[in-house]
This record gives sequence, C-alpha cells and structure tokens, in this order.
Amino acid sequence: MDNGSGAFHTRPMRRISAILVTCLLGLLGLLGMPGAAMAAELPVVQVWKTPTCGCCRVWVQHLEAAGLRVQVTDLADLTAVKQRFAVPPQLASCHTARVAGYVVEGHVPAGDLLRLLREKPAIRGIYVPGMPIGSPGMEGAHAQPYDVLAVDAEGAVGVFATHAP
Repeated sequence: MDNGSGAFHTRPMRRISAILVTCLLGLLGLLGMPGAAMAAELPVVQVWKTPTCGCCRVWVQHLEAAGLRVQVTDLADLTAVKQRFAVPPQLASCHTARVAGYVVEGHVPAGDLLRLLREKPAIRGIYVPGMPIGSPGMEGAHAQPYDVLAVDAEGAVGVFATHAP
C-alpha cells in the first residue's frame, strides 16, 4: 500500500512494551513534562468491547500504561459498532476503538497507536485481525509474529508495522 512516499510503510517496528513506554513517560517527567500532561494533550481513545472479555480489559490497561486516556463502552454485541466504522470482517477482532478519526481494531500495540497519532497518515485506521498470541492483551508462552495492518480510504490493505516475538 506504500505509494513510494513512505507515509506509513516504514521499516518494521519491533514490539514496544508497556514497560518501555512507561519508562519513557517517567523520563519525560524527570525532564519537566509529566506523563499526565502529555496524556492530556492526546485525544481520548474510545473503546467498545464486551463486558466479559478479559483480553480486551488487559489491552485497555496496556494503553493506559502507555499514557493514553481511554473511555470504555461495554456492549453485549459489537456488530453495529463494527458496521458503523466499516471494519472489514476479515480484519475484525474482539474490540473496536476510535481515536482522532481513526479506527483501531483489535490488539494494536500502544506504540503503533501513538505512531498513528504522531504521523497522521491518510488512512481509515489500523487493524490487528483475530487475536494473535503475543499481542498486547494476548500475552502467552507461544508468541507469534503478527502485522498491524492499515486500510486506506479506498479499502486497500497494507502493513503499518510488523511485530515478532
């Protein structure tokens, strides 16, 4: 999906853990920019999930640990939300989020979400289809590589980031 401009398809980013992001926020605090002030400048991430999904709850905690402000809405059925934001069925996961006009579907790492907000590419959103083991909220002993996908306005899909265990 890269048109040669490098707008969102750059070298694959390695997995950024919540601990690293938290340490960075702490360092910014030591330098006079507290994490709370930085978070106040970021838009709120609106998340729709089912009330009983544990991995969704852990993903929200991952975002919060990275300094993002999150507003959660629990719904028994997310079909209407996914239709409202035109989430392609093949890219669907267990929760859907929206931030700054972008769709964020599934277990997207906080670092990729922060990159999205920083770079503001001309895309609809970023997606981690399914529930890959090793993604935030889906930590496990047998982590697998996975891609964070980007969908542009025409529906073309490309790689936004690649994560390996």
